Amino acid sequence: MTVFDTHAHYDSGAFNADRLELLASMPAQGVELILNPGCDLESSRTAVELAEQFPFVYAAVGVHPSDCGAWEDSWLDELRSLAAHPKVKAIGEIGLDYYWQDNPPREFQQQVFHRQLELAEELDLPVIVHDREAHHDCLEVVRAHPNARGVYHCYSGSLEDAKVLVRLGWMISFTGTITYKNARKALEVIHWLPMDRIMIETDSPYLTPEPFRGKRNDSGKVHLVAEAIARVKNMDPEEAARITLENGKRFFNIKEA
Repeated sequence: MTVFDTHAHYDSGAFNADRLELLASMPAQGVELILNPGCDLESSRTAVELAEQFPFVYAAVGVHPSDCGAWEDSWLDELRSLAAHPKVKAIGEIGLDYYWQDNPPREFQQQVFHRQLELAEELDLPVIVHDREAHHDCLEVVRAHPNARGVYHCYSGSLEDAKVLVRLGWMISFTGTITYKNARKALEVIHWLPMDRIMIETDSPYLTPEPFRGKRNDSGKVHLVAEAIARVKNMDPEEAARITLENGKRFFNIKEA
C-alpha cells in the first residue's frame, strides 16, 4: 500500500530526538508523500527546510488560530516570501479554534483567517483549514472567499456542512480519529462523501489511530486511516490508498512524485 500523509507536523518538538531518521524511513514504509503545514512563522520556516531535505516532503505555510495572538499584517510579507518556494504547496494551517479558552478572541481569529485566505487567493494556492468548535463561523468566512479552494483537515463537522463544502469544490480530510469508538458522525460523512473529495492524514504527532492510540503518531500509521475509510466504503484498502494518494497530488499540484 502506497499512501500520502497530507498533514503531519514534523516541525513539532515531539520529533526532536529522531526527526531526520524517522522521515528517512518513510518511503520504505510505503509513504510516498508527506505535507508538513506550518502553525506560525517559525514552524512554517522549518516546514520549508524539511521539504528541502527530503524529496518526498512538501510544505504549507501559515498561522494557526491558536498562534495568531501577536499577528501583524506585516507577517503576510514573510508568508508570501516563504510561499514562493517551489515546494510550498498551500497556505496553512489556518482557520478558527473556539475550543481553547485562552485562544485569541474569536473576532481576531476571523480577521487573521480572512487575511490568509486573501493571500491564498492572491497566490492561487489552496488552503488547509483548521475548524474546531467553530463550524458556523468557519464556513461563513470560507463562503466570503469564493475564489479560495481548500481542504478541511481532521474533519469534525456535520454531514450537512460537508455537503456544502463539496458544492463549493472543497476537499475533506480525515485522521486516525475515525478509528475511535466515538467516530460515528465522521463515518456517516465518509459514507456519503464521493471518493474524489477525500484525503487522509495523521496530524502527527497527534491523533494516533487504534490500536496505537496514546502513543506518538507518525506517517507510517496513515495506512490505518485508508483502511478505515475502505471499511466504510466497502472497497479494497489498496484502492482507497491509491485514490486518496491521487487526490492529494492533484489538490497540492504535485506532479513530480
